[in-house]
Amino acid sequence: MSGARAAWRGRAASAAVWYLRLMALLNLVAVASVPFREEVREHRASEYFTPYLATAGLVAVPLSLFLAVAIRRRKRAAWVFNILLAGPLFVLYVLLMTQEAYRQHAFNWFSTALTGVFVLALVIGRGEFRARSGAWHRGLAAVLLLAGLAVAGLVGALLVSATATEPGTSFTDRFSYALLRVVTLGPLSGTSVTVHAPRWVDVVINVLATVLFLLLLYACFRAPRGRELLTAEDERRLRDLLDRYGERDSLGYFALRRDKAVIWSPSGKAAIAYRVVGGVTLASGDPLGDPEAWPGAIEQWLREAREYAWVPAVVGASEEAGTIYTRHGLDALELGDEAIVERGAFTLDGRAMRGVRQARHRVLRAGYTVRVRRHEEIPQEEMVALLDRADHWRDSETERGFSMALGRLGDPADGRCVMVECHDREGEPRALLSFVPWGRRGLSLDLMRRDRDADNGLIEFMVVELLLRADEVDVDRVSLNFAMFRSVFERGARIGAGPVLRLWRSVLTFFSQWWQIESLYRANAKYRPVWEPRYLLFEKTSELPRIGLASARAEGFVAAPSLPSLFGRRHRQPPGRPPAGTSGAAPARDARARPVGP
Repeated sequence: MSGARAAWRGRAASAAVWYLRLMALLNLVAVASVPFREEVREHRASEYFTPYLATAGLVAVPLSLFLAVAIRRRKRAAWVFNILLAGPLFVLYVLLMTQEAYRQHAFNWFSTALTGVFVLALVIGRGEFRARSGAWHRGLAAVLLLAGLAVAGLVGALLVSATATEPGTSFTDRFSYALLRVVTLGPLSGTSVTVHAPRWVDVVINVLATVLFLLLLYACFRAPRGRELLTAEDERRLRDLLDRYGERDSLGYFALRRDKAVIWSPSGKAAIAYRVVGGVTLASGDPLGDPEAWPGAIEQWLREAREYAWVPAVVGASEEAGTIYTRHGLDALELGDEAIVERGAFTLDGRAMRGVRQARHRVLRAGYTVRVRRHEEIPQEEMVALLDRADHWRDSETERGFSMALGRLGDPADGRCVMVECHDREGEPRALLSFVPWGRRGLSLDLMRRDRDADNGLIEFMVVELLLRADEVDVDRVSLNFAMFRSVFERGARIGAGPVLRLWRSVLTFFSQWWQIESLYRANAKYRPVWEPRYLLFEKTSELPRIGLASARAEGFVAAPSLPSLFGRRHRQPPGRPPAGTSGAAPARDARARPVGP
């Protein structure tokens, strides 16, 4: 019986979503269609009323769509908002229908019934709306509403004053007219307002009000951003897991980024590091810890996502982790491949390595040398000088990296990281690479910087020297760049490739002019690596655009708009630890953003 009730609750909640979508469509038609608008004019001249949110105004279109999205995500705040508006309206309609003047119009029966169905759907589906919206920012929402109405009314009154065809109207009438136009573009028959203004003025006022309502809805119903970042205790426990299970995933160390949060399995033997970006809870890499405890951590993560109406997504998961995530209802999409070079299999011999050999010899003849050492072996004054050079060589001010970058350089807590420095003939530093630990005998590329005035091929030369001298830092394998859509470039270039694959390869090649998609693949392929596939995990295909935008924001390729900072707090470093970029720790920008090559 409980299963049947749950099914009915789900159907009722879905019916409420479709009602709001229908109202958005009807309001859009009412704004764009002259015949429909004239029909509304005729109805409003008589004793008609319309269903909930059917206002024939542009404001109602985004309002209905926004509420439909919030109801679909089962947000409790959206349920309360709709029930407080639609419930009293339905009661009012029922009371009006006791009067003969209203009962004689069939359209009023339809409006009352449709509004009643919506309210009933909300009541039946009440148990479905458990998602929390975090702080509602009630004070800010009230200020936005009052200030926005005042601005819309004032601007509208000024426009009406400049264009009205009826002389002698008071400012109060013009202001009232503007406020009415905030709500609807339909006729104002039955009101005491006698102002007449051009149609374009009505549209301008309504569009201005639409922007106001979007800001208001964003303030009220936006998903909470997730303010609990990595604490010192979380970091200590994660390092313990890395000591025991760090061999499993080359991206594991990047879970220590201090702008991530962490959620633990009930046993405490596994954890997932994530960040909330634009309502998407974005995890990266595999869960840390004992694979047997991964399901517990995944369930906790998904439960939190449902609690706050976040969209769950994982970037860069391995095949093993992807398999477990899919058992919990997520779908998988192959993003590309990670290039891993095994020290024992790497050699410069053979025709296939001729280009790499020649590039190395050319740089050697130019007098360049390489030094490889752990961060903890670098004296403080030398590290400060390297940080200064790295900052000078940075490509841009954009902070890049999330899934494959640590976000700090030279932090004392990261002493096991490896620095590869390249010096010219005069002993001046001209490039550097930094790698984070991958278990006890592996490294994973964190960032690379080079002096743009130096000779080409320095990064190539440094990678080769690291692989040839890996015994100096006791390393067996090195993870280099991640090559997106690597299989498309490889298979699309083969004889017999199908037309769809060739077309897809052509599209990616075209976009590689701006985003280094193909060059990353080719720059890594020259080292003859082992390619390990990485996956994107998601719940619904319709959410992929939103997940893609959140990933681009997290990685630093798309700048977040400044508007959200007005409504919420920015991410802050946990107390007691310096933020990246201060006290000897420099932000690691442009990490893995360029190919390993010239």
